[in-house]
Amino acid sequence: MTNVKLKVEGMSCGHCVNSIEGALKQLGASAKVDLGAKSVSVDYDESSITLAAIKEAIEEQGYDIV
Repeated sequence: MTNVKLKVEGMSCGHCVNSIEGALKQLGASAKVDLGAKSVSVDYDESSITLAAIKEAIEEQGYDIV
């Protein structure tokens, strides 16, 4: 398993948490959103998911990775 912590702008509420964590769960990754730190910690298997796919899934939910 690989862990990456991404800085994400635009998150402000429980809906934001659910949409990001849900989108990444569909990819097969496990995510933990920290609204206060404006970050998303993602655990994923490099052999089946790329970092680019994770970033794309977050951006598709309407958030910006910085």
